[in-house]
Amino acid sequence: MLTVIVFLPLLTCAVLLLVRRRLRNRTYVGVWVAVAVADLLLVIVAWLGFRVGGGLQYEQRLRWMPGAGVSYHVGVDGLSLPLVALTCLLFLAVAVYSLQEERRVRSYVCLFLFLQTVCLGLFVAQDLILFFVFFDLSIVGMFFVIAGWGHGERGRAAALKFFLYTFVGSLALLLGFIGLYLAAVPHTFDLVELTRANPLAGRGGYGAMVLLAIGVGLAVKTPTVPFHTWLPPAHTEAPAAGSAILAGILLKMGTYGLVRIAMPLLPGSWRDYALVFIVVGAVSAVYGALVALAQTDFKRMVAYTSVNHMGYVFLAVGAAGVLAGTDAGARALAVTGAVTQMVSHGLITGALFLITGVLYNRGGTYEMDAYSGLAGPAPRLAAATGVAAFASLGIPGFSGFIAEFQIFAGSLASQAVATAVALTGIVITATLFLRALRGMFLGAVRLPPSTDVNGLRDLAGTETLSIVPLLALALLIGVAPRLLLDVVEPAGRVLVGLVAR
Repeated sequence: MLTVIVFLPLLTCAVLLLVRRRLRNRTYVGVWVAVAVADLLLVIVAWLGFRVGGGLQYEQRLRWMPGAGVSYHVGVDGLSLPLVALTCLLFLAVAVYSLQEERRVRSYVCLFLFLQTVCLGLFVAQDLILFFVFFDLSIVGMFFVIAGWGHGERGRAAALKFFLYTFVGSLALLLGFIGLYLAAVPHTFDLVELTRANPLAGRGGYGAMVLLAIGVGLAVKTPTVPFHTWLPPAHTEAPAAGSAILAGILLKMGTYGLVRIAMPLLPGSWRDYALVFIVVGAVSAVYGALVALAQTDFKRMVAYTSVNHMGYVFLAVGAAGVLAGTDAGARALAVTGAVTQMVSHGLITGALFLITGVLYNRGGTYEMDAYSGLAGPAPRLAAATGVAAFASLGIPGFSGFIAEFQIFAGSLASQAVATAVALTGIVITATLFLRALRGMFLGAVRLPPSTDVNGLRDLAGTETLSIVPLLALALLIGVAPRLLLDVVEPAGRVLVGLVAR
């Protein structure tokens, strides 16, 4: 089932490229929507058949490069299944949003189908080289999305910066993987076998270097301070659909790598250097919020809030590695909060970036000072933006509150100071979103000079169908979190046990 889920979009991409007859733009996107729906339905079936607490499931292993210890090994557990579901849902939302796309539509659809396979493949990979292949291919796919459908020359410059930063990070990641491979006897890249063997136990200096390489590679992808400088230009210059996938899915590859690879494969080194991740997380949470507060560009502001929210994840996974002064329950709560935050951030920030696309399509700019009083002529846009903003700042009733409450409650036992520092990010985030809402949607109507207030369109049908379901699911998780937590919590407890061994 997992192989079908992963490769169905890529197979569709190949078929579309082989079709010689020119199809209508909406036909290409319609095929993408149909494939995204099929993938999401398959994931729902997998979710319903998933045995809670049953470990790795839907597993498949095939020989690939046996002489090098590499196999095609896939499977999901409670840490990865929610991210697989998030990926399918967000790509479906982006596909529906893209029904209005008019520029080189076949290439555009094929790139996103390729990216969908790459993202799904990474979250189900149970082999380090398979993980790395999908990790690297995601960089290539997003580079072409930003360069081809971004904002002209600035988009191409931002795409190049994104590629160079993240590609260098992936090379560091590969060095770490090779270090793990060489330490294992027999040599293997298989995640399950490496987790069982714990090859770097008692090898302090060597383990520290491997963790450094893997940590840097994943921190660049996440990104955290000081590796975040590629993120704002990439988001600002990318098309809205690209920004939604970049923030909602690709950033999670970094944080998912921490809980899938760094923590279980390097438990001793993780415990020794957990404080580094805690400090990076707290600094990123506050720095991201402060810099977002200083922005006048709405899309750039949303981009910096991703640094803030991913900082909370780093804080949580770092706290899960501190054994002194805490218990397994608190550490498991922090891990559960980290995974919940990945899902929540994907839903909410994905919706916010689609909203920035709506704003740009209407006014041709992301500058917040160019807009005022939009709640009158565009009430549905105002309502969607307000809901997304309140969800992002962690108001009770939304998934963000569930995630952040677990993160802070799980981290507070051992890291009271760092948790208190990170908490200030919530206050700053509330300030920046409230300021944006007041400036753009309240008061007298003001639009960019080229925009006629009488011709200002509210959310169109496809825009509503792409944005509202993401926010509705964020609300559903906030009201009924057990739908998600029942799957994540057992896997979090297992991970905490592996770190403590």
